Amino acid sequence: MTEAKVAGQGSLLIITIVVLVDMIGFGIIIPFLTFMVAHLSGPDAEIGFWVATLMSGYAAAVFLFSSFWGSLSDKYGRRPILMIGLLGNTGTFILFGLSTTLWMAFVARVLSGIFNANIPVARAYISDVSKPHEVAKRQGLLGVAFGVGFTIGPALGGWLSRPADWNWTSIFQDTIFDSNPYLLPCIASSLLSGVAFLLSIWWLPESLPAESRSKTKNTNPLGELKRKFKDIFALLSRPILSPLMWSAMAFWVGYTIMHVSFILFTMMSPQQGGLGFSESDNGLVFGFIGLSGLLVQGVLIGPLTTRFGSSRLMAFGLVSAAIGLTLTPYVDISFAWFGILLVSFMIALGNGLFTPSNLAMLSNHSGFSEKGLVMGVAESLRSLSTLVGVLIGGLIWDLTNTEQGFFTYHTVFWLCGIFSIIGLFIHVFGGAWNADDPALEGVGIDE
Repeated sequence: MTEAKVAGQGSLLIITIVVLVDMIGFGIIIPFLTFMVAHLSGPDAEIGFWVATLMSGYAAAVFLFSSFWGSLSDKYGRRPILMIGLLGNTGTFILFGLSTTLWMAFVARVLSGIFNANIPVARAYISDVSKPHEVAKRQGLLGVAFGVGFTIGPALGGWLSRPADWNWTSIFQDTIFDSNPYLLPCIASSLLSGVAFLLSIWWLPESLPAESRSKTKNTNPLGELKRKFKDIFALLSRPILSPLMWSAMAFWVGYTIMHVSFILFTMMSPQQGGLGFSESDNGLVFGFIGLSGLLVQGVLIGPLTTRFGSSRLMAFGLVSAAIGLTLTPYVDISFAWFGILLVSFMIALGNGLFTPSNLAMLSNHSGFSEKGLVMGVAESLRSLSTLVGVLIGGLIWDLTNTEQGFFTYHTVFWLCGIFSIIGLFIHVFGGAWNADDPALEGVGIDE
């Protein structure tokens, strides 16, 4: 155990930086992805379809490869797998920024998803170097990294977009940044991954001792995928766990529909009903969402859980998200910034209350020896829900955004709210609402 102990003495900061860089890379493309699709597509292209395709390609790769990287890390150690991810990111972001066709951008996003599917390995690293009573607190460091990364990433991505059009300097004019207006934020993300890679070489020791590694001779990706689905179906048949997971899936489908449709709405001209926001405007909005989520999950969730309990906070979160998501397309240009920040805060509040409360209830109603399994299944279902959500969002947007009457660009946001309400009904009437809540009782749950 000497190797793990040494790893634990100075590696938590580095592993947090690794996850932070991954999340900055995820968030940095959000403000300009829709604009990039419009830039690369023809005048009659279905922008919603291609935005959904790029997002779903990334989500599918994460889902398919997370177990694969996890198994490899059990066999060869955490450190090399984490470093492969960082090194891969340095290349895939440059490829994405240099994309000249939508298919080239799609391939780059799939590759990025493959290399970014190592978050479970980072979680395993923290478990390796932590004592049992330290795991929850140290895993919280990753939650902070998620929040900070999702705050910095969108703001950075919006600000660095279209540098050739900047008024305060002409250094990027008549260069490759004219034809590739979103290359600069991709370079920034690539450099961050490169720095994290170098830090890992110098200061990230291996956390899994050789004697503790898996002795399995072959790592079969199809076998891992089959086992993942077997675990999913097994846990979806369990009381309390099942409604908690189905509620989370409904919420995440609605939430990720928003990821496709939000900027499609804000970038529309005011004459069409949109807000005419630029990449940098959207970067500020999503940075605000990230900062609000960090405030809720980092400051408010503890006292609120003690006061109301996880079950009720799940319900509050679903209601808040439903209201914010549904009202988004009704923000008018006359009060654009006030309105969009208000609905964005409601969305961030909803996610910030629902997600940690849902995970807490899943953990509290799992046996001690199966908590890792339950969290892994929850992560897999989130990836699947993301895949479904972005595909629905892109399809519905393309079908309705130019229509008049009942079905318009508002429709896709109604769907977001409807899925949140479905999640609320599953939670309240599915058997989890009145489940024992240690946050209120002050005792653990024995199964």
